[in-house]
Amino acid sequence: MDRIDALPRTAFTLDDAAAAGLSARTIQRLAADGLLERVAQGLYQRPDSATYDVDLYAAVSRAPEATLCLTSALVHHELIDAIPAWTDLALPRGSRRPASASTVRWHLFDAETFSVGRTTTHIEGTGSTVGLYTAERSIVDAFRLRHEIGYETGIEALRTWLRRRGNTPAALLSVARTLPRAQGPLREALNYLT
Repeated sequence: MDRIDALPRTAFTLDDAAAAGLSARTIQRLAADGLLERVAQGLYQRPDSATYDVDLYAAVSRAPEATLCLTSALVHHELIDAIPAWTDLALPRGSRRPASASTVRWHLFDAETFSVGRTTTHIEGTGSTVGLYTAERSIVDAFRLRHEIGYETGIEALRTWLRRRGNTPAALLSVARTLPRAQGPLREALNYLT
């Protein structure tokens, strides 16, 4: 049991286990005995681990540049009232989409504009972070990719965002200028809502 105590309280890889002095064979045996849980391929956790989004953590451990986008980012920024059935994650176009749980939906964004409005946020219950697009970028993406998430989603997010103190259409239009196919639909919605 002392050996298990050396493992992180969050999900860990076999490399993390090796750094704690446990071999891959030992980890697999402990998992078979029920002393560890296998949460994804090559990813384990202690049964007493904190509660967190295991699928998100597993996806980010395989693709560190993964960024919350579209519906997931809008929900994170509390711009829409939705409980998404999956987590939307973006990668730069040209990246390989890693194997992941069915609750993760991958999107490939232009590598040249991938970092526009990209920040990071902590994955609750872990020591890791995940990329996150700002509220402005997320709204612009909702209009730009309305065929994927629905036109109403962008309208709801924009309406909520405009009600918040200090937000101006100029901030959205500044982001929209850097992303293709975003300005027209966004301007139309702004004219309608303001």
